[in-house]
Amino acid sequence: MINDFIYDIPVRVYFGRDQLKNLGSELKKYGTRVLMTYGGGSIKRIGLYDKVVKEIKDAGMELYELSGIEPNPRIDSVRRGAQMCKDHNIDVLLAVGGGSTIDATKFMAAGALVDHDPWDFMDYSKQAPIERALPIVTILTLSATGSEMDTGGVITNPETKDKNGRLAPALLPRASFLDPTNTFTVSPYQTACGAADMMSHIIEVYFNLQDDLYMLDCFMEGLMKTIIRFAPVAMKEPENYEARANLMWTSSWAINGFINGGKRKAWSCHPMEHELSAYYDITHGLGLAILTPRWMKYCLSEATVSKYVQFGVNVFGIDPSLPPMEIANKAIDCLSDFLFGTLQLKRTLPEVGIDEEHFATMASKAVGGDTLHGFIDLKQHDVEEIFKMCMK
Repeated sequence: MINDFIYDIPVRVYFGRDQLKNLGSELKKYGTRVLMTYGGGSIKRIGLYDKVVKEIKDAGMELYELSGIEPNPRIDSVRRGAQMCKDHNIDVLLAVGGGSTIDATKFMAAGALVDHDPWDFMDYSKQAPIERALPIVTILTLSATGSEMDTGGVITNPETKDKNGRLAPALLPRASFLDPTNTFTVSPYQTACGAADMMSHIIEVYFNLQDDLYMLDCFMEGLMKTIIRFAPVAMKEPENYEARANLMWTSSWAINGFINGGKRKAWSCHPMEHELSAYYDITHGLGLAILTPRWMKYCLSEATVSKYVQFGVNVFGIDPSLPPMEIANKAIDCLSDFLFGTLQLKRTLPEVGIDEEHFATMASKAVGGDTLHGFIDLKQHDVEEIFKMCMK
C-alpha cells in the first residue's frame, strides 16, 4: 500500500568548500544579533571558529556565544541558550557543530519564545506545543544525525534519566552550510559512529512490509551502499574529499523526511538506544550499532523474511538463488561484519560498561509502557530480550 504524504523541506543548503562566503548575507536576512552555539572547542582547533567570526563581523552583526554543548545534549544547555536569547534579544541562532549542537540549538530557539521550561517540550506527559522558534542556521562538522536538514532533535535530562525526541516544523533550519572539509579532522571512531547512525536512520524506515514505495526502497539501498563504500575510506583517508562529501550528503538525506514516503511504522532501535544513552551516556551511533543486528535477528520470521532478502541481495550482493532464510541470516551477518569488523565498533553492551541492571525499566520506557509499533510490534519483554541478546 502507498499512503498519501506531504513532503516539504525548505532548507537552503550551501554545499562545498567555499560556501562560507554566503554566511553573513544569509544570517542578515533574520536580523543583526546572532547567538553562535558550539561544543567543546574543536571548531577553534580546526580554524573554523575564526572564519565564522570573521564572516559575522564583516556582515556588521552583533555576536554572542554559547559553548560547551555536550554530546547527548543536556536540557541545562538548552535552558542556558534560551535564556541568552531572551536576555540579548537574539534574532538568529547559528549552530556550528554536529547533531548534538544543532539539536540543542533547535530547542533553544523554541524556548526563547515561551515562558515555560524548555523541558516541557520534551516531557511526554506535557508535550508543550512548539508553534514558533527563532531562525536557525547550521554549519555542520560531523556527518551523522542529519539534524541540519530535519525538523527534530533529541535532548537528555540526566535528573530524570530521560532522553526524548521531538519533531516540529518550526525547528527546521532555514539554511545549512555543508563543507566536507570541516569533517576532515573527525576521528575514525566518530566517523564510524556517524556511519552507524546513518545506517540506522535508513534501516528504521526500510524495514517495513506495509507501506512500500519501490522508488524509495531503491533510493535507500543506494544510500546504504554509499555508507558501506565510503565510511571505511574516510576512516583510513580522513582528508579524502569524495568520501567525506558522500557521507555528508547521505547523512542529510537519510533523515530529512524524503525516504519516509508516507510510511507509518514507528522506529524501533532509536527508542531502545535512547534509553541506553540516557542511563549510560554512550555514543548514540555506537549504541545503534550494537542494537540493530540483534533487533533484526529478533524480528526475523517467515512473515518478515522477504524484506531481509531484498536487503541482502540489493545492498550486500548476496546470491538471490539461495533459500530465503539463508539470505536473511547472511544479510544480518554482513551488516554485523560492516559495523564490528570494517568500522571496528564495540560489539556488545558489556564492552561499553553496560549490565542488565536497568533493562526492565529501560524496556518499559522504550515501548512507552505498552507497545512499540515498529517493523514488528514490540512489548517490554521483547525489548528486554533484545537487550539481553546484546550482552554477548
